[in-house]
Amino acid sequence: MSGGDSRPDPDTDLGTGPAPGTDAAMKAGSQRNLHATAISVGGRGLMFVGPSGSGKSMLAFSCLSQAKRLGAEALLVADDQIFLRIDNGRVIAQRPSSIKGLIELRGSGIVTVESVESVAVDLVVQMVDPSAAERLPPENERFSVSENMSLPMIRMSPLVPDPIAWIAALAPFIRAYPPF
Repeated sequence: MSGGDSRPDPDTDLGTGPAPGTDAAMKAGSQRNLHATAISVGGRGLMFVGPSGSGKSMLAFSCLSQAKRLGAEALLVADDQIFLRIDNGRVIAQRPSSIKGLIELRGSGIVTVESVESVAVDLVVQMVDPSAAERLPPENERFSVSENMSLPMIRMSPLVPDPIAWIAALAPFIRAYPPF
Protein backbone atom coordinates (compact mmCIF):
# COMPACT_ATOMS: atom_id res chain seq x y z
CA MET A 1 0.00 0.00 0.00
CA SER A 2 1.14 3.51 -0.59
CA GLY A 3 1.14 6.01 2.26
CA GLY A 4 -2.22 6.29 4.03
CA ASP A 5 -4.08 5.42 0.85
CA SER A 6 -6.00 2.13 0.99
CA ARG A 7 -5.66 1.48 -2.74
CA PRO A 8 -2.90 -0.85 -3.92
CA ASP A 9 0.24 0.73 -5.33
CA PRO A 10 0.67 -1.01 -8.69
CA ASP A 11 4.45 -0.77 -8.51
CA THR A 12 4.82 -2.40 -5.10
CA ASP A 13 1.70 -4.39 -4.28
CA LEU A 14 0.79 -5.95 -7.60
CA GLY A 15 4.04 -6.39 -9.44
CA THR A 16 2.41 -4.71 -12.42
CA GLY A 17 5.25 -2.50 -13.59
CA PRO A 18 4.76 1.13 -14.55
CA ALA A 19 1.76 2.94 -13.17
CA PRO A 20 -0.94 3.91 -15.65
CA GLY A 21 -0.43 7.41 -16.99
CA THR A 22 3.36 7.11 -17.15
CA ASP A 23 5.30 7.01 -20.40
CA ALA A 24 5.80 3.26 -19.92
CA ALA A 25 2.08 2.54 -19.32
CA MET A 26 0.34 0.29 -21.83
CA LYS A 27 -1.08 1.88 -24.96
CA ALA A 28 -3.65 0.35 -27.30
CA GLY A 29 -1.90 -2.00 -29.69
CA SER A 30 1.11 -2.48 -27.43
CA GLN A 31 1.95 -5.44 -25.24
CA ARG A 32 2.93 -5.41 -21.57
CA ASN A 33 4.87 -8.12 -19.74
CA LEU A 34 3.25 -8.71 -16.35
CA HIS A 35 4.24 -10.82 -13.33
CA ALA A 36 0.89 -12.59 -12.95
CA THR A 37 -0.93 -15.87 -13.55
CA ALA A 38 -3.91 -16.18 -15.90
CA ILE A 39 -6.47 -18.96 -16.36
CA SER A 40 -9.67 -19.59 -18.29
CA VAL A 41 -12.55 -21.13 -16.33
CA GLY A 42 -15.75 -21.78 -18.21
CA GLY A 43 -14.51 -19.35 -20.85
CA ARG A 44 -14.04 -16.52 -18.31
CA GLY A 45 -10.57 -15.06 -17.92
CA LEU A 46 -9.13 -14.71 -14.43
CA MET A 47 -5.82 -12.96 -13.75
CA PHE A 48 -4.08 -13.40 -10.39
CA VAL A 49 -1.76 -10.61 -9.27
CA GLY A 50 0.49 -10.05 -6.29
CA PRO A 51 4.10 -10.15 -5.22
CA SER A 52 6.28 -13.20 -5.74
CA GLY A 53 5.41 -15.92 -3.23
CA SER A 54 1.94 -14.51 -2.48
CA GLY A 55 0.07 -17.58 -3.74
CA LYS A 56 -0.97 -16.70 -7.30
CA SER A 57 -0.07 -20.11 -8.68
CA MET A 58 -1.61 -21.98 -5.75
CA LEU A 59 -4.93 -20.16 -6.02
CA ALA A 60 -5.02 -20.48 -9.81
CA PHE A 61 -4.30 -24.22 -9.58
CA SER A 62 -7.03 -24.59 -6.93
CA CYS A 63 -9.51 -22.82 -9.23
CA LEU A 64 -8.53 -25.02 -12.18
CA SER A 65 -8.87 -28.21 -10.11
CA GLN A 66 -12.18 -27.22 -8.56
CA ALA A 67 -13.68 -26.10 -11.90
CA LYS A 68 -12.72 -29.43 -13.51
CA ARG A 69 -14.34 -31.35 -10.64
CA LEU A 70 -17.48 -29.28 -11.29
CA GLY A 71 -17.41 -30.28 -14.97
CA ALA A 72 -16.30 -26.93 -16.38
CA GLU A 73 -13.56 -26.26 -18.89
CA ALA A 74 -10.49 -25.07 -16.97
CA LEU A 75 -7.27 -24.10 -18.73
CA LEU A 76 -4.05 -22.39 -17.76
CA VAL A 77 -2.98 -19.44 -19.88
CA ALA A 78 0.33 -18.82 -18.13
CA ASP A 79 1.91 -18.94 -14.71
CA ASP A 80 4.21 -16.25 -13.33
CA GLN A 81 4.45 -14.26 -16.56
CA ILE A 82 1.83 -13.10 -19.02
CA PHE A 83 1.67 -10.66 -21.88
CA LEU A 84 -1.24 -8.22 -21.78
CA ARG A 85 -2.62 -6.36 -24.76
CA ILE A 86 -5.81 -4.47 -25.54
CA ASP A 87 -7.74 -5.86 -28.49
CA ASN A 88 -11.16 -4.50 -29.55
CA GLY A 89 -11.78 -3.01 -26.12
CA ARG A 90 -10.88 -6.20 -24.23
CA VAL A 91 -7.79 -6.96 -22.18
CA ILE A 92 -6.16 -10.12 -23.50
CA ALA A 93 -3.73 -12.22 -21.45
CA GLN A 94 -1.39 -14.32 -23.58
CA ARG A 95 1.23 -16.86 -22.58
CA PRO A 96 4.88 -16.80 -23.55
CA SER A 97 5.39 -19.94 -25.68
CA SER A 98 8.36 -21.03 -23.56
CA ILE A 99 6.14 -21.73 -20.52
CA LYS A 100 3.19 -23.35 -22.32
CA GLY A 101 1.19 -25.47 -19.87
CA LEU A 102 3.65 -25.12 -16.98
CA ILE A 103 2.58 -24.13 -13.46
CA GLU A 104 4.66 -24.11 -10.29
CA LEU A 105 3.37 -25.91 -7.24
CA ARG A 106 5.63 -24.11 -4.78
CA GLY A 107 7.78 -26.45 -2.80
CA SER A 108 6.72 -29.44 -4.92
CA GLY A 109 7.88 -28.63 -8.44
CA ILE A 110 6.62 -27.60 -11.85
CA VAL A 111 3.80 -29.59 -13.45
CA THR A 112 2.18 -29.60 -16.87
CA VAL A 113 -1.55 -28.86 -17.18
CA GLU A 114 -3.95 -28.26 -20.05
CA SER A 115 -3.53 -24.78 -21.43
CA VAL A 116 -4.76 -22.24 -23.93
CA GLU A 117 -2.72 -19.54 -25.68
CA SER A 118 -4.80 -16.55 -24.56
CA VAL A 119 -8.00 -15.39 -22.88
CA ALA A 120 -9.93 -12.14 -22.53
CA VAL A 121 -9.58 -11.14 -18.86
CA ASP A 122 -12.88 -10.64 -17.05
CA LEU A 123 -11.67 -10.36 -13.46
CA VAL A 124 -8.46 -9.63 -11.58
CA VAL A 125 -7.84 -11.42 -8.28
CA GLN A 126 -5.36 -9.67 -5.99
CA MET A 127 -3.60 -11.91 -3.49
CA VAL A 128 -3.88 -10.89 0.15
CA ASP A 129 -2.37 -12.17 3.37
CA PRO A 130 -5.42 -12.64 5.64
CA SER A 131 -3.43 -11.72 8.75
CA ALA A 132 -2.48 -8.33 7.28
CA ALA A 133 -5.45 -7.57 4.99
CA GLU A 134 -8.07 -4.94 5.62
CA ARG A 135 -11.16 -6.55 7.07
CA LEU A 136 -13.42 -4.78 4.58
CA PRO A 137 -11.58 -3.60 1.47
CA PRO A 138 -13.05 -0.82 -0.68
CA GLU A 139 -16.01 -1.84 -2.85
CA ASN A 140 -15.86 -1.91 -6.64
CA GLU A 141 -12.07 -1.93 -6.87
CA ARG A 142 -10.50 -1.75 -10.31
CA PHE A 143 -7.14 -2.86 -11.69
CA SER A 144 -5.67 -0.25 -14.05
CA VAL A 145 -4.34 -1.62 -17.29
CA SER A 146 -3.90 1.74 -19.03
CA GLU A 147 -5.11 5.31 -18.66
CA ASN A 148 -8.43 4.40 -20.24
CA MET A 149 -8.80 0.72 -19.37
CA SER A 150 -9.40 -1.02 -16.07
CA LEU A 151 -10.79 -4.35 -14.94
CA PRO A 152 -12.92 -5.36 -11.94
CA MET A 153 -10.74 -6.59 -9.10
CA ILE A 154 -11.38 -8.61 -5.95
CA ARG A 155 -9.03 -9.55 -3.12
CA MET A 156 -8.55 -13.14 -1.97
CA SER A 157 -6.26 -15.23 0.15
CA PRO A 158 -4.69 -18.19 -1.63
CA LEU A 159 -5.89 -20.30 1.31
CA VAL A 160 -9.66 -19.96 0.76
CA PRO A 161 -11.30 -23.38 0.93
CA ASP A 162 -13.66 -22.92 -2.04
CA PRO A 163 -12.18 -20.37 -4.49
CA ILE A 164 -14.87 -20.73 -7.18
CA ALA A 165 -17.61 -19.95 -4.63
CA TRP A 166 -15.62 -17.00 -3.27
CA ILE A 167 -15.18 -15.56 -6.76
CA ALA A 168 -18.92 -15.94 -7.45
CA ALA A 169 -19.77 -14.24 -4.14
CA LEU A 170 -17.34 -11.35 -4.61
CA ALA A 171 -17.95 -10.80 -8.33
CA PRO A 172 -21.69 -11.32 -8.92
CA PHE A 173 -21.45 -10.42 -12.63
CA ILE A 174 -19.57 -13.69 -13.22
CA ARG A 175 -22.25 -15.95 -11.66
CA ALA A 176 -24.06 -16.42 -14.97
CA TYR A 177 -21.16 -18.51 -16.27
CA PRO A 178 -20.66 -22.11 -15.09
CA PRO A 179 -19.06 -23.18 -12.79
CA PHE A 180 -19.58 -19.89 -10.96
